[in-house]
Amino acid sequence: MQLGAFSVSLAVKDLEASRVFYGRLGFEVFAGQAEHGYLILKNGEHLIGLFQGMFERNILTFNPGWDQSAGEVSGFEDVRDIQARLKAEGVEIAQEADPEGDGPASFVVVDPDGNPVLIDQHVGRPKG
Repeated sequence: MQLGAFSVSLAVKDLEASRVFYGRLGFEVFAGQAEHGYLILKNGEHLIGLFQGMFERNILTFNPGWDQSAGEVSGFEDVRDIQARLKAEGVEIAQEADPEGDGPASFVVVDPDGNPVLIDQHVGRPKG
């Protein structure tokens, strides 16, 4: 199962303070909009999302259809197919994607320790 690009999405209290802190570790703003409460930072191939007021816990995030630079890739497994496979294996889906959709979609599973894992596809269903 190929889950695509990986990042850690951090629920932060102060977006600017977090941007400065991670900047000192070599991360630079890659995407996002501070005025909307989020920034995506990058250091080499490593991504950290900073989200103020959007969710309560830190989240592991995977993006099917994207590489680590948010470039579209071909031949990826669609988020709905990943969801169906996990459901068939008995994994409980905390928030489901519409299995009939064909555009961007996401779903959430929670690991045994309560950590949310977001599978968040920003592109449509692969063609073919």
